[in-house]
Amino acid sequence: MTEIGAVSEATLRFFNPATKNYVDRTFKEQMEVTNISGNVSEIEEKLTLHLHITLGKQDYTALAGHLLEAKIQGAAEFIFYPLNTRVVKLKNEETGINLYDFEK
Repeated sequence: MTEIGAVSEATLRFFNPATKNYVDRTFKEQMEVTNISGNVSEIEEKLTLHLHITLGKQDYTALAGHLLEAKIQGAAEFIFYPLNTRVVKLKNEETGINLYDFEK
């Protein structure tokens, strides 16, 4: 999946491997979405989006991280690439993140 467009607000997540926790931060300003990439998978039998985003700010700096939520301002163009298989993830206790389970 890919996407481009613009947002007026976005909440990003950053994974801290030392604590195995995510840190969230919200940015409230007009930004260009230069890229979103990710996938749709099943976690505990629920469809889940796993998206990484890069945002361009007015001062030409960029932000990047996991996309938690955003408010589209202007346009958003999404392209999905279908797979002919189930994509299942299970929580890995050692890393603290959801990893693919190719046995499912």
